[in-house]
Amino acid sequence: MIRFTATPLARTVPQLSRRDGRIRPATRIVPEETPVAFSYGGSTHAVMMATPADFEDFATGFSLTEGIISDPADIEGIEAVETPEGYDLQITLRDEPHDALVTRRRHMAGPVGCGLCGIESLEQAVRETPSVAASSLSLTPSEIAQAVAMLNSRQPLHAETRAVHGAGFYTPGKGLVAVREDVGRHNALDKLAGAAARQGYKGAAGAVVVTSRVSVEMVQKTAILGSPFIIAISAPTALAIRTAEKAGMTLVALVRGEEFEVFTHADRITPEAAHPQERTSHVA
Repeated sequence: MIRFTATPLARTVPQLSRRDGRIRPATRIVPEETPVAFSYGGSTHAVMMATPADFEDFATGFSLTEGIISDPADIEGIEAVETPEGYDLQITLRDEPHDALVTRRRHMAGPVGCGLCGIESLEQAVRETPSVAASSLSLTPSEIAQAVAMLNSRQPLHAETRAVHGAGFYTPGKGLVAVREDVGRHNALDKLAGAAARQGYKGAAGAVVVTSRVSVEMVQKTAILGSPFIIAISAPTALAIRTAEKAGMTLVALVRGEEFEVFTHADRITPEAAHPQERTSHVA
């Protein structure tokens, strides 16, 4: 159950704009950014700077990608408590995952774009990534291009501000079945993971599409979701490539219209279907 007073996701602010060699007063719409804490059993586990929206998806997705739960049903309740400083997502777990969390309790505080801040050991930074090699999902080049084009058209906050990331879940025949936005790329992916899981979509049946660079943690979160594809408009890091290769994940990046680069497991990209209508997608 989510209880809070909705915070505007964007605000209009004054600025000075230089155009045609002259500086003039103007305004710009900018996104909000606020601290969001994840608390389990009354104890704060993490604090992220985030867009104040989709809290139930955020709490569910973060809990999944951090390995705190294995299924949305492990969460008995979510309450978003508004404070003067931000929001505290108070998450109640079933007894088994709660007890497991208590035994491995660790605290981290992560600013935007830094989901590894505050971990306690190097081993936690290079945690084992689940294998997605068993997935039979394949995509054609046109589906890859279509997935990115659809994501670009499904980001209203980015269209207003040009300052937030997007993450979408693409399935052949349905298109983008879920899209989430956030000022942080990790947050957008966590929110997407929560949305997809809560709607009953299996990660192995679809591709994760993101508007950011591909860091190792983006690959790890995608693997935990169960998707064998991560598709991005920007470039990957070397560690992300090695991690995707080992996990059996297809990493596609630098998608520009019909052009893109494939870094791992290119065998999942298949020739265009003989009967395209069989795999026609639509925006959900």
